[in-house]
Amino acid sequence: MGSEQDYLADHFSGHDRRRLAKAMSSASELRLFQRAQAMLRVAEGYTVAEAARLAGVDRASVYRWTQRYLAARNPQDLSDEPRSGRPRLAPALTEQRLAQILARDPRQEGYQATTWTVPLLVTHLRQHYQCSLSEDTLRRRLHEYEYHWKRPRYVFHEREPHVAQKKGRLSAV
Repeated sequence: MGSEQDYLADHFSGHDRRRLAKAMSSASELRLFQRAQAMLRVAEGYTVAEAARLAGVDRASVYRWTQRYLAARNPQDLSDEPRSGRPRLAPALTEQRLAQILARDPRQEGYQATTWTVPLLVTHLRQHYQCSLSEDTLRRRLHEYEYHWKRPRYVFHEREPHVAQKKGRLSAV
């Protein structure tokens, strides 16, 4: 056992180990689980290098997490801070607007199609709403709004009277 290992392990109590194990079992985010697991390993006597290797991160990250945890001994401190992220494309494309468009027949809008497709929707949004977005973005938005696409199926309501004859089931008299 190295001195670093003993030094860090001495800073964690049995209560810390139980707290970290509980945080792992109730973590709803993968990153929080991984960080709590790395802290638990350090608390159990693993070296920072071993904990980092098992977590698949750099040693500096494990050191940072250790400092963050030991400052208040709260596993929630290992969570990511909220990030602003990239601004959303096409804020005008709301769920309500999309529902209105999808409820209409594309033929009523002047298109020669019986169903909406992603490329057709992108074209329609560009022309009528000045809403410029990629097909991938539209697919993500449709998925987010829980729309599902299936190929249209053609269903014959009645069988043609001559189908059986074509199948060879009836013979001519």
